[in-house]
Amino acid sequence: MKNKEKQTKALDAIEQGVVTGYRKIEDGVVGGYKKIERGVVGGFTRMVDGFVDRFLTKAGESAEEAKTRMAQEQQEREEAAKARIAQSQATTHAYVERSRNAGKQE
Repeated sequence: MKNKEKQTKALDAIEQGVVTGYRKIEDGVVGGYKKIERGVVGGFTRMVDGFVDRFLTKAGESAEEAKTRMAQEQQEREEAAKARIAQSQATTHAYVERSRNAGKQE
């Protein structure tokens, strides 16, 4: 019985060591990934800001203001496109209905 208790304690200690080691490795890998991700995202953001500042800003406008303005303009273009599509669909639907009704009258 005592031998079994010693084995159980030994296995528990081994298990705890493995779990602790795994967690340390996991923390190191995840931490390294996050550090790389922050560097890449930060570098990309700086590059985008530099491009916007150099080529897309209007006089006296900051890069952030230019990005906000461009996002608003894009949203307006998308809404206008949706309106054009809806109008085209309505026109097409009306044409189809007129064609169907014309066929029924004959």
